[in-house]
Amino acid sequence: MSYKKIKLFCVTDKPLPKLENTNLILAGVGKYNFTSKYIDTSTKINIFNKEEYYSELTFHYWYWKNLLNSEDCEWIGFCQKRRFWINKNSASININYRNINEHLLTEFDKSWENLNSILCDPINISGAKKIKLIKRGWRNIISNPSLLFGKDKETIKVHFDMHHGHGNLNKAISLLDEKDRKEFKKYVNTFNIYHPHIMFIAKPEIIEKWFSTLFPWLERCEEIFGFKNLVGYDTKRIYAYLAERYLSFWFKKYAKFQTSPWAFINH
Repeated sequence: MSYKKIKLFCVTDKPLPKLENTNLILAGVGKYNFTSKYIDTSTKINIFNKEEYYSELTFHYWYWKNLLNSEDCEWIGFCQKRRFWINKNSASININYRNINEHLLTEFDKSWENLNSILCDPINISGAKKIKLIKRGWRNIISNPSLLFGKDKETIKVHFDMHHGHGNLNKAISLLDEKDRKEFKKYVNTFNIYHPHIMFIAKPEIIEKWFSTLFPWLERCEEIFGFKNLVGYDTKRIYAYLAERYLSFWFKKYAKFQTSPWAFINH
């Protein structure tokens, strides 16, 4: 294994010509006919036909089944087409496609020495405008009227109910392995901060444990949610959103990590 070598994959459903000559390894998902510069996720063992529901997880699954066991790097990372890992000293800079090469994370950071994982800096999902809270979260308000009077009440669970189908997170949690079920339910009902975008950098053994837990759970969730009744962007990609929320909990419980900055670039 190459000591402290890092390999970063970027998942996209559209060509990213301005990133084709960076350190990122590009992986294509979705219906676009990508060139050979992109990993073809329709080959070998794959869930290519689930991309519109699984989003970037389509590649994560492909990587797990086809590349992970032969990996020669100590650190493997994942990002996506508009969200990228950047250097610590670039966190306050306005990053775009003209200057992104100067700021992309490219190497092991000494502060990772005693860690096995890196998550992106967290986001706070509380503070929704009251009109939006009433419109999308009225069921939650009926059971907990204090939501209207305190931002700290807008938990991960409330946010998920508002955007990805009321009650869907609880249904999914009921299918989690018993060792995580109660703790994860408490977690989403307590916190309003999580690490977004299913972005992480980790050592191969941690990635194996994460994917070995995540994907069997999502397959069980398919028995409840299926595919044909998932309509609209926020609901159709429910499997990716479930993974996004579970990731923060799982890495806190099972990994040793710190956070690192990331940048959003609007096409």
